[in-house]
Parts: sequence; structure tokens; C-alpha cells
Amino acid sequence: MRIVLTLILSLSSVFCNFLIPQESSKKLYKTDGGKSVYLPLGKISFADRVIDFKMGEPLPYEKYRDSSQCLHEPNYISYTTPTFLSLGCRGSITVAFTNNGFMNLPGNDLYIFEVGPSEEAAKVEVSTNGEDWIFAGKITGGKSVLDLNEEGIDPELVFYYLRITDLKEVCNSKTAGADIDAIGAINSVIKLTINTDVLFDFDEYTLKESANAILDSLARTIEQVDKATILIEGHTDSDGTETYNLELSGNRCNTVVEKLKLLFDKDALYDYDIISLGESKPKVSNDSPENKQINRRVEITVLPPKDYFESILKKE
Repeated sequence: MRIVLTLILSLSSVFCNFLIPQESSKKLYKTDGGKSVYLPLGKISFADRVIDFKMGEPLPYEKYRDSSQCLHEPNYISYTTPTFLSLGCRGSITVAFTNNGFMNLPGNDLYIFEVGPSEEAAKVEVSTNGEDWIFAGKITGGKSVLDLNEEGIDPELVFYYLRITDLKEVCNSKTAGADIDAIGAINSVIKLTINTDVLFDFDEYTLKESANAILDSLARTIEQVDKATILIEGHTDSDGTETYNLELSGNRCNTVVEKLKLLFDKDALYDYDIISLGESKPKVSNDSPENKQINRRVEITVLPPKDYFESILKKE
């Protein structure tokens, strides 16, 4: 991941005059406190599926118990309008990000849109698989933003699940427990791992016919984001020399980049970074044909644009 961050932060001077990218008006979301939070990848950055909801006690009024109200973009109107979810005291909500994941990247990583006159404390946990949970911090006293780096969270991991648990500090209101309008990933990413056997014939770097549908589908997904950095990482198994494998994985990355460029509009605002890793980062041991097939892969990660990270550096 250090390599990834180095690439992200090696920025062109063309962006040096911006603290917030020019297209920020599309990605600024109002908070209950009257401020705004910037989500670089826009509307795809929000949790969009409820996995589990455990209502706490005392219960909030019934009209505030709709768990779907914490999904998608924030739509808070007023404290009396039920466009948000109240957890109840010690209640918890587990949500999934199905269009994207999020990572521990430079700057803040998550924003919990908590609303209402009382800012109840809550614990936040994250998970890569919905089963194993890592403490990500607390929202309390008006603090709704979380930097995963503060908890020492592995920057290599991509998270797809988040759980909020009320800490039972305010339990005597009609919206007992934390009141959640939306859950946004500031450092949102889209990541796809493709087995190279689907994209290329053995020892080749010309795309197979079967690759077209996969890359076309990926391009349609990426086009939900108007500006981003697309990182392409190439991996091989351990057959062949280290030098040859680095060259092969690099050629395959270049082929994928050229295909994506053809699929996008010529004015698309995407930067491309390539990392040829060859056999250096296997997922599993190269001790069987099946494992070697797993290790032969192309990983594509759509990250916030480079000028966003430039703006963070300028503020530090």
C-alpha cells in the first residue's frame, strides 16, 4: 500500500492552486450542523444495504425506526420529520457498501451523518467480510468524522461493512439513541480482482474476446464517478524468471489501461497508475496449478482523484 500512496501523492503541479477540486459542488453534502463534507467519489460513496438492525431500549418513537432511512445520500429535513433512523439505547445497525468499499487512505475516511438536537455517542466498527470486526472509533460530542489511521488500521484492507452501536448516553427522548441519516465513505474505492486466465491466453498480453464484456461492465461502473485515479496492478505466478514476470504483468496492465481508455469518453477525467508486481505478492502459495491460477490476476482499484490528496497535503 505504501507504493499506492506514493503514486497517489506524486501529483501534477496543475492542481496546486486548489484546496477543494473544482467539481466539488457535486460532492459536497450538508451536515446537520450547517457545514459540508466533501466525498470525492460522490453519490456511490454511501452505505446502501442494511444487513442487520437491533433496536435498543428504551425505544424511539415508531416513526423513527425505519432502518432504510440511514442509507444512501443524506436527506435530513428536521428533527420532527422521520427521514433518519434512531437506534434506541444500545441499539445497533450493520450496513453494507455494495457499489464500493473504503480504505485507510490519507485524510479522513468516514463520515457518519448524525442528526438531531442531541449528539449521542456511538461506537463504529468496520469489516471486510461482515464477520470479523475492527474498532474504527467513536462518534461523540459533534465528532462525526473518522480517520482509520488513528486506530492503526491496515491500509491494505478494503472494507465493505460498517456497524454503529449506540453507547447509551441519551435515552430519554422520542428519538432515543444515536440518530443516523446517512453513512458516507470519504475515502471510497471501487476494487475488482480479475483472474488473468479470463483476460489473456497463457503467457500472452493480448486481450481475449471474453475480456470485452468484463471490462465493458467495469467501465460502466467506473463512469458513475466523474473523476478518479485508476490503479492497475499486475500479478503472475512464480513460473518463469522474476524479470520476465515483471515484464509480462506490466504489459498486461498496459493492455487493460488502453482498453479502458477506448471505452471511456475521450474527455474522461481519469488518471492511470500502473504497478507491475510480477510474482512478488502472491495471494496463496504457488504450490499447485489451482493456486498458481489464483495468483495470476489483475487488480483494478478506483481511488479518489489525485488533486483531492493534494488538497489534504496543503492543509497539513
